Amino acid sequence: MSENKTMVNLDGSTDWRLLREFAAVDLTSSFVLSWHLEGAALCIDIDVQLTPDHPFYEEPRPAEKVCIRPALIEFPHARRIESEGVSDSQDVAAAIAVLGLGAISGLRRLAGGRYELEGEFGIVMIAADRPILRLKRR
Repeated sequence: MSENKTMVNLDGSTDWRLLREFAAVDLTSSFVLSWHLEGAALCIDIDVQLTPDHPFYEEPRPAEKVCIRPALIEFPHARRIESEGVSDSQDVAAAIAVLGLGAISGLRRLAGGRYELEGEFGIVMIAADRPILRLKRR
């Protein structure tokens, strides 16, 4: 992938590092804690690693090596979830009930308002509006 921030991958997808919502965080050092719905929004509770460029970055405590903060990734208007073990007939609420937890290895925006989230929990395809990252209070 090019360093040019307007470029996309050859397959037309956009890596999470180029999405403004994820500026100054490292998703590949982050962890999914839970999945739930709030109205029509898919919400993913995570521990996210902030980089020194993030406005809420704090120097790690002596026992820590990086700045980790509790956060929420919200996918507004989640219309569909696809993953191994999720049948085509399941609604979003039923689909997230079978999703696992674990480290995140990537997130890509695909064509047609779809996102691919990958990690120890497998590959999850999400049809939703653009995600929002919200830091939580400690």
